[in-house]
Amino acid sequence: MLRINRRWLLGLAALPWTAALAGAQTLTMGVGAPVSSLDPHYHLLRSNNEVGQMLFDSLVVTDARAALRPGLAESWRALSDTVWEFRLRENVRFHDGTPLTTDDIAYTFERIPQMRGPGASFSTMIRPVQRLEIVDDRTVRMHTAGPAPLLPTYLSQVMIVSRRLHAEATTADFNSGKSAIGTGPFRLVSHANGDRIVMERNDQYWGPKPHWAHLTYRMITNDAARTAALLSGDVDIIDQISTSDLERLRRDSRFHVAETTSLRVMYITLDGTRQPPVPLLTATGDRNPLADPRVRQALDLAIDRRQLVERVMEGAALATAQFMPPDAYSYIPDRPVPAADAAAARRLLTEAGYPQGFQLTLMGSNDRYMNDARVVQAVGQMWTRIGVRTTIEAQPYATFIGRATRREAPAALLTWGNSTGEVSVLLNSVLRTPDRDRGHGAANRLLYSNPAMDTLVAQAEVEMDDAKREDLLRRASTVALDDRMLVPLYLQNALWAMRSDLTYEARMDERNNPTAVTPAAR
Repeated sequence: MLRINRRWLLGLAALPWTAALAGAQTLTMGVGAPVSSLDPHYHLLRSNNEVGQMLFDSLVVTDARAALRPGLAESWRALSDTVWEFRLRENVRFHDGTPLTTDDIAYTFERIPQMRGPGASFSTMIRPVQRLEIVDDRTVRMHTAGPAPLLPTYLSQVMIVSRRLHAEATTADFNSGKSAIGTGPFRLVSHANGDRIVMERNDQYWGPKPHWAHLTYRMITNDAARTAALLSGDVDIIDQISTSDLERLRRDSRFHVAETTSLRVMYITLDGTRQPPVPLLTATGDRNPLADPRVRQALDLAIDRRQLVERVMEGAALATAQFMPPDAYSYIPDRPVPAADAAAARRLLTEAGYPQGFQLTLMGSNDRYMNDARVVQAVGQMWTRIGVRTTIEAQPYATFIGRATRREAPAALLTWGNSTGEVSVLLNSVLRTPDRDRGHGAANRLLYSNPAMDTLVAQAEVEMDDAKREDLLRRASTVALDDRMLVPLYLQNALWAMRSDLTYEARMDERNNPTAVTPAAR
């Protein structure tokens, strides 16, 4: 393995970019979302997954438009409605030289159900597989209880680890670097939790080699600080551009902005399943007002999504009343964005028995998503105007997400970054009736349950005809959306700003992929 003086490498990341590029082909990325673990199976979280895909690999990968492409598997095919066959590439090795075999696929599937992370579990992704059949060192067959048309899509999220290297490895071993040994395009050099991850190019990588010999991945959660780092030359590319800086960067010839509508939907949860007393909610009577569909509809009608996009997000989002962007698989073409109607909202509150409204707290993060604190403030003001007196609590994500998971507030601004390009994973993880053994509802914080939606999702999971499956997914989405326990607001734009001599294709899944950052053609 190439030996690197780590002190020199960390110091190089702070040099002006011109010197860094000329001296060592170093790329320094400034990213807004912290990484909670280098264990690729700890938490199904976008920021974790993107680093996981730098150090490890999945059988199937997705491109910038969320289309499937070969990964560790050079090919895959359905042998029948209940058997998928994956053929591994030849001569793939882990960073220490250990060869990849199909037994490592089997071990990965054994390890994932044993993991207990803080949020969504990777068990959702392997749930359809009932049995693995090792045909030979390069061929594995996955047997499912029924048709599983989306299995290759799900497996694009699952990083493969080694039985030989990782059978005894703990999450702490990955985080320390001891076990962060994958087959990916980069090798780990050092990891300072919450600050930076330093990597070097894997020159034995099976795929196209990254342009960059050295990669420094800096976590800069403050928007202003992240932009300042780009302007000063401390970093070469940043993600999650603050909307207040977007136009300035677009006009500055020293930089280039890449953007696209992402698959990340921002939504408000309304805890209508909780029995009174509901924390941080005060209303007349002994009912939970959010249990009444008229109240949830009133809160939905009070939200002016177009104003959120134009004034709060400054155009860097797309207003929506559903989970997927236009032209995506499972998008509902006949579900337009509703116009805000405060008068109709007040009438619904009166019909529900709350003519004077009530009082609640809306909670959100203030350091994780683009303008997250401003969004909860704006929605709170819109609700207050219809008589629902709203207190705002915007906190650091690490604090907020724990409180949201414990259901400590009746309403919360949450999100799902749908990296698979269709809606089934969101429905399964966020809205399906929780069932740990089956991998359902892993991120269903409200314990929401709708048997009609569950049935449609279950039917979609085994429907091999794409058109029929899409219809089932649309109908399942409609059932959940009409319940309004979860109220979509907008699809956030995926944004990157970089030096003008670099190029990057904006990804719908928002993933930072340093192998796709290259010098711009001259």
